[in-house]
Amino acid sequence: MSEEQPTATTTTPPAPEAAATPAAPAPAQEAEAPAPTPTQTETPTQETSKTSLPDEPIVSLQELWATAKAHEHPEIWGVTLADPATHVPSQIVLQKYLNANDGDVAKARDQLTKTLDWRKKTQPLELIKQTFSQEKFGGLGYVTVHSADKEGDEKETAKEIFTWNVYGNVKSIDVTFGNLEEFINWRVALMEMAVQELALSTATVPITADPDADPYKMFQVHDYKGVSFLRQAPQVKAASTETIRVFATAYPELLKEKFFVNVPAVMGFMYGFMKLFVAARTIKKFHPMSNGTNLAKEEFGGSKVPLGNMLPPEYGGKGADLKAQGTEPAVE
Repeated sequence: MSEEQPTATTTTPPAPEAAATPAAPAPAQEAEAPAPTPTQTETPTQETSKTSLPDEPIVSLQELWATAKAHEHPEIWGVTLADPATHVPSQIVLQKYLNANDGDVAKARDQLTKTLDWRKKTQPLELIKQTFSQEKFGGLGYVTVHSADKEGDEKETAKEIFTWNVYGNVKSIDVTFGNLEEFINWRVALMEMAVQELALSTATVPITADPDADPYKMFQVHDYKGVSFLRQAPQVKAASTETIRVFATAYPELLKEKFFVNVPAVMGFMYGFMKLFVAARTIKKFHPMSNGTNLAKEEFGGSKVPLGNMLPPEYGGKGADLKAQGTEPAVE
């Protein structure tokens, strides 16, 4: 472990984690650079009546259900898994694993098993209840939820969920990243808080094999204001590698778009690193910008929520500041 105690202006953050992607190794096809944002739909309102699933569920979903049913751990993302032929939340979860692996059942089964193994060991839902160190993690991560009524005859609400990682607030590499297990637990707690806002356990609308039509996803923002990209301490490299590994395996197909704000041009080297782990389809969702106040000008996949009026002012919006409107894992 390095003996240096750098300040925020010399902190190098973890390489941006690859949430919602298959585990390494990456698919053979790789993206050369971030591409235009694909159109996404917003998270739907949970209906009061159940949407029927097909009478004959596809064989691949049933194969994944057989794998899940045989495992000791019964839950993923707050959903107690059941037969996807009759249980919409389970259909959504299992279909995401298929979509993340381009329909390859063997790969999807392997990723599903690794996720269940990891969740049994880590107990992510318990981490949400845990209190973390204010000194180590206070002000580093938030979840915000933004909603607005849709236009039309039926009263529905459009909702968008954001997770925010504010790496510029790191005061000491050794303090924040020195205990790898503690850092990963905090980062997982933040992600699980956001996943809960998707309300998958009460969802009534199934998804299809088209990942771009999947509405149960979120936005992520990584803020690097005041961060130095000139070097990477061993503790940060270890945190980067483990975060990418965990998120690539355990949180597939949960990302709409990811924005890297207040970054210098030299951040290109991080994209080269991510291509080793991240599917080309996901790389296209990554958007770097040097000025964080331009974030509110983004289209956000054609969202029906007027996010420009709701995002924090430090990101160009007209809402309350991030600390006021965001929720973070409990710290003291």
